[in-house]
Amino acid sequence: MRASAHRLHNQTPPHRDRAVDALRALAILGVVLGHWLVTALVADTRTQPRPTLHTASPLHYLPALAPISWAFQTLAVFFLVGGRVATRSHLSARARGTSYPQWLRARLSRLFGPVAAVLALWTVTATALLLTGVDLDTVHTLVKLALSPLWFLLVFAVLTAATPLLTRLSPLWPLAVVLHVDLLRFGLGAPSWIGWLNLPAGWLVPYTLGAAWTRGELDRRRAGWTLLICGATATAALVAWAGYPASMVGVPGATVSNLNPPTLAAVTFGLAQCGLALLLRERLRRAMSRPLAWAAVALVNLSAMTIFLWHQTALMATTAMGLLAGRLPGLHTLPDGPGWVAARLAWLPVFALALAVCWAAFRTCEQGGGRRRSRVVRVHRPGTASAPDPRVGA
Repeated sequence: MRASAHRLHNQTPPHRDRAVDALRALAILGVVLGHWLVTALVADTRTQPRPTLHTASPLHYLPALAPISWAFQTLAVFFLVGGRVATRSHLSARARGTSYPQWLRARLSRLFGPVAAVLALWTVTATALLLTGVDLDTVHTLVKLALSPLWFLLVFAVLTAATPLLTRLSPLWPLAVVLHVDLLRFGLGAPSWIGWLNLPAGWLVPYTLGAAWTRGELDRRRAGWTLLICGATATAALVAWAGYPASMVGVPGATVSNLNPPTLAAVTFGLAQCGLALLLRERLRRAMSRPLAWAAVALVNLSAMTIFLWHQTALMATTAMGLLAGRLPGLHTLPDGPGWVAARLAWLPVFALALAVCWAAFRTCEQGGGRRRSRVVRVHRPGTASAPDPRVGA
């Protein structure tokens, strides 16, 4: 393993910004761990012959755990990195004479290629469950949970397609849209559906910050500190005095969700996260000079879509297998106390093992059957334009 890590380290082009890959990996792992920690599938054994499953969140019963969502709701960093690399990739494609349709087709194929396997497996699984008499509400719960990551892909695909139009857009414009939408929703009593305008606008803020990073406008540390301090201050004020929830993820039963659709508090919190990410760049670059650390980050990046699309399936597979042994704490019980939290932490390695099985089975869907050599380790020939990794999340 050490020899392979050193080989990967030596094959990586020296001009590659490894901090970007590290931020992408941290964002992916943050989302995965966040879902595993705050998503509970509670088994109701009163329904026979099969128990039914419904989702619950420890944040509903233990609101003091809201800081967990601050640490693991990392989508803003994902969109920051996405905007950074998509704009660089588009500029590089133009320099090589690649047309916009060719560039977009290549990026979206890497984005949606692995989706087919998820849809196929869950179509078969849902049909089999219904045919064997599993409760319809349970099947709906499982399918909704398994396919919930797809909303992110749709938003990311739209922003990717619009990248040529966004390269010069200031983040203040989508931020202003989010501000006015929330004023209409919460201040003037506008219908709730208007909040869905924040779905593209809210994630456009960090995406256009990534474009500003490409333009060199965020290179100074002052930019990172400004985003961190202003974003954190605004978020604290919105939670303390404007009635926004403290949790940065949706909580079942809550009247307002910061994430579905994004609120102004979620966007300002994302600004703080992006500022922290920018401040960590140099430390991450130094950390990525270590071969083993870089190998781990490269592995996550090469499997980003597989990890993202299958982590909920890994959780559900573990939950289903666990039912064979009865109603297990931290897996099938109500997340209403510290005991559940301790038990759930103990289950995390099992979820990771189940995800590793999914990764082994489906990673070829993301890597094109292993025929393409990774752009992470490809050394560009002299005279060719260097481009960032075009994989999903980039």
